[in-house]
Amino acid sequence: MTSITRRQFVQAAASAASVAAAAGWPLAAQAQASVSLRLSSSMVADENAAHYVWFQRLQANLKAAVGDSLKLDYFPNNQLGKEADVVQQVKVGSIDMMITGSSIWATVAPELGMLDLGYLFDDYGHAARALDSSVGASLNQMLQKRTGCSILTWASHFGARSVYTKAPVKSLADIKGVKLRVLPTPAFIETFKTMGAVPTPIPFGELYMAVQTGVVDGFEHDAGTVLASKFNEVVKSCWQTEHLFSPMVVVIGKRGMDKIPANLRPAFLKAVADATQQQRSIAADKSRAAVEELKRLGMSFHPMAATERNAVRKQMESSLWAGFAKQHPATAPLFSAISSARG
Repeated sequence: MTSITRRQFVQAAASAASVAAAAGWPLAAQAQASVSLRLSSSMVADENAAHYVWFQRLQANLKAAVGDSLKLDYFPNNQLGKEADVVQQVKVGSIDMMITGSSIWATVAPELGMLDLGYLFDDYGHAARALDSSVGASLNQMLQKRTGCSILTWASHFGARSVYTKAPVKSLADIKGVKLRVLPTPAFIETFKTMGAVPTPIPFGELYMAVQTGVVDGFEHDAGTVLASKFNEVVKSCWQTEHLFSPMVVVIGKRGMDKIPANLRPAFLKAVADATQQQRSIAADKSRAAVEELKRLGMSFHPMAATERNAVRKQMESSLWAGFAKQHPATAPLFSAISSARG
């Protein structure tokens, strides 16, 4: 067996350290054992899926910052279970992180349900201004208090949510009595009751089959998700209500956060923030591209009339928004802050 002298060993170690430093990796990170975080998503691993695009940016940012000291094990397409079950697993720590819409976390922190109220935001720029400031910070504190979990960031889905149906829907009159899949949160359910539809909660992973078999007549979602999940195979019409600029939220459990060594947390949080800025800049282009591709594949699009949009928004504000603030008083100042964040 070949042996080396102590001097040779020290020289080799110094050389390896120099390589790590030249690569921009913190030496402390190199010395630590690698930490892996389990990250769950309900969406497919596709470039048209908002979750996956954000994950890719985070993964690249982490690799550049800390090398292999902190890794992500990504589980798309509900591989770790339905979203409602994953929420509970993030709480107890069997799953570390979750990318999802804010809606599902309203099942354990109902104040977050305000973000699902129809016509709350004008666009994703408005949503970002509000959620990156006091509104997002307050909602995070509420979630931490109730669950111990923390909101790492608010990103964007690929466009506003609109109504997709088998048969064309072009007005409030047409939506009356139409069975639409919605998430199982009061805000979603009440929004569509107000609009005259029949809201029907169904897990995302069961949606394709539910539409195909006629359990529901359609659903509401964003164009990028419709394209990525091939929902255009079962619906052919979109009523562009743009009723919701739904924020994408990334949540980490307490045990997940505790796994990250203290000296790596600043780099991790910066990688998260950078991934969000990168993903937001991609989202608008992805949304437009998804709509054009859906049109090419045979989907028809029908803009909501401005008069109907204004009428519904006023109705939402006077009934649902006011009622929500009364039921959850801590959200009352947040509605005002959201209004102040309008451009």
